[in-house]
Amino acid sequence: MNASDVLLSPPLVFLVFLGLAAVIYALGARMAPRLKKEGGKLTTYACGEDLPGFKFQWGYRLFFFIALFFTIMHVAALVMATIPSGKIAVFGLIYLAMIFLSIMALVTRS
Repeated sequence: MNASDVLLSPPLVFLVFLGLAAVIYALGARMAPRLKKEGGKLTTYACGEDLPGFKFQWGYRLFFFIALFFTIMHVAALVMATIPSGKIAVFGLIYLAMIFLSIMALVTRS
């Protein structure tokens, strides 16, 4: 192992760039103007209206919908990338048609 291999090792380069990012962040914080605490400066503004605060309940329904979509698409890409060429490629088109139908069923759900 020579000196150039050590200098280009990924952990060392990561630490160098992490340090560089910290320096740039510190310089930016010093150059930024100071915030003056005035009334209403940090409140939410929407066309002159006062927005009442409300508690928002997060749900996982949309997350699972998107996760299932990406799972189907990634498996389809993996299968299509590994299918051999030739007469068996027709099965790839049939598989893509089934994937299309499953995506349409997922997207048009009620």
